[in-house]
Amino acid sequence: MALGVTKKEKIDDLAESAGVSLAASAWKRLRRSPVFLIGAGITAVFVVLSILSPWLAPHDPGDPMLITQVIKARNEIPAPQPGHPLGGDLQGRDFLSRMLVGSQQTLIVGVGATLIGLTGGLILGTLAGAIGGWVDSVVMRLVDVMLSLPALLLAFSIAAMFARPSQFSVIIAISIVQIPVFARLLRGSMLAQRGSDHVLAATSLGVKRGAIIFRHMLPNSLGPVIVQSTLVLATAIIEAAALSFLGLGNPNDRVPEWGQMLGDVQKVFDTHPHLAVWPAVCIIIVALGFTLMGETLREALDPKNRR
Repeated sequence: MALGVTKKEKIDDLAESAGVSLAASAWKRLRRSPVFLIGAGITAVFVVLSILSPWLAPHDPGDPMLITQVIKARNEIPAPQPGHPLGGDLQGRDFLSRMLVGSQQTLIVGVGATLIGLTGGLILGTLAGAIGGWVDSVVMRLVDVMLSLPALLLAFSIAAMFARPSQFSVIIAISIVQIPVFARLLRGSMLAQRGSDHVLAATSLGVKRGAIIFRHMLPNSLGPVIVQSTLVLATAIIEAAALSFLGLGNPNDRVPEWGQMLGDVQKVFDTHPHLAVWPAVCIIIVALGFTLMGETLREALDPKNRR
């Protein structure tokens, strides 16, 4: 009897697992993945701190409150002291406050560039994957040309075209670089959907082409694109920091950004390396968090990995 119950339970478990959707199965694996939990934890902390940074910052990030006559005369940088655990920067502004507020600016640039790049990629990928023909050829040749150039070099060239560097120019430059990544991925997913059974059935029933594209093909092709956006977000943060470091970011240093802070300390890096270490470490950790989360999402949503 006990053996029979055990077999029945196994059969029930197999039947239950066989009926689980891909999303539910992926979430079940993600909950058990320490890599995903670490990445999601880093990302969550970064997002929360970025949103709350104006209220968490103990001082005005643009106020040179730590500059005294002695420090100004000796051209020194304020050291850590009570109320200012990380000391000050070159202008005597509280470094901890600038790190906190800088996280918000970094998040704005990364999310803004990813959303614009995702939108452009969806448009081009949908045109290429759904229409095909000469439209597909033109779009893919344009994508191939953009992908043939190093991403940072292309972003630098686009940002340099603006008459005055700003946060907006950085967002536009990085988003244009990300468009071909999303376009190629969506186009491949839609080509796979074009030959699927439900699309063939809808076509045979006389459903209009527009309805097939936007009700059947596009929604079922967005999964890999959404996952890719988490990886692109990490790349966007690194590229934004690189452009700001090169002087193509927001010229107003009263509004800090991590890449901008790295560029400001080049002259004093040999004597005060901690001013560069803090923003650099934060950029690395945040990019790592998004990368870990994106990679585990990609593996979990891959149907080949279902057990």
